[in-house]
This record gives sequence, structure tokens and C-alpha cells, in this order.
Amino acid sequence: MSNKIKITKYAMLVALVAIFMAGGCAIKRPVLYPNDHLKEGGLDIAQGDIDYCIKQAKEYVGKQRPAEKVAKQTAFDAAVGAATGAAAGAVTGRTGVGAATGAAGGGALGCVLGIFGSREPDAVFKEFVEHCLRDKGYEPIGWR
Repeated sequence: MSNKIKITKYAMLVALVAIFMAGGCAIKRPVLYPNDHLKEGGLDIAQGDIDYCIKQAKEYVGKQRPAEKVAKQTAFDAAVGAATGAAAGAVTGRTGVGAATGAAGGGALGCVLGIFGSREPDAVFKEFVEHCLRDKGYEPIGWR
């Protein structure tokens, strides 16, 4: 197998890993107190109501998409890592390997930093969702 094919396969694997990592960076969701309303309807109905309230908040407050922000930041950091890796690889004569390694490192760093910085929805978005849930009879107690 030629060196160019190996590098291409490696780069594709790195790109897939970065995509899956970005997809795993999800927004926090409200946690509900187990009051009578929650117990009567059950968790499946409550999750549907949470989804509905989040959808309403996106429509009326604005699209709150931390996962997309993380994905964009991960892609940006992967591109910066690839450029840095390619530059370092050019010095050693292994540009492709350097680019792939840099992309993997940059993408992983971007996702990890994004997870800690972008999972928290803004205060207005949270308040809208909590108000919607209280209107439905739930008692939101926090976000996870």
C-alpha cells in the first residue's frame, strides 16, 4: 500500500473521530422534581414536554445551539491543528501525517474546551423553558 493511500485513510479516520466527538457535545436539559404531575404522566411524556418547551424557546427566544457552536469550534481548531501539523510535517518531510495528527489534536482540544464552555444555555433561554414547564405542571429544579 502506498504512503499516500495510508495518509488519506488516516486523515479520513481522524475526520470521522472529530465528527463523532462534536456530535457528543450536547446541551444541558432541565431536571424535574418528581411531583404528582411528573409521576402521573411518566418520564417519557415529561421528556416530550421538555423537547416541546425547548423547541418553543428556540422559536421565541432564538436558536440556542451550543452543540453547533462546539462543532464549529472543533472544526476550526482541527483546521488550525492541521495547518500547524502540516507546517511541522513539512520540516520533517511528512506533511500529510503532520496535518492529520494536528487535525486530531486540534479537534479533540476544541471539543473538550467546547464541552465545558458551551453546554450551558443562556439565562433567558433557560427561564423560557422553565416557565413553559411550570405552565405544564412540572417543577424544574436545575439543568444537567
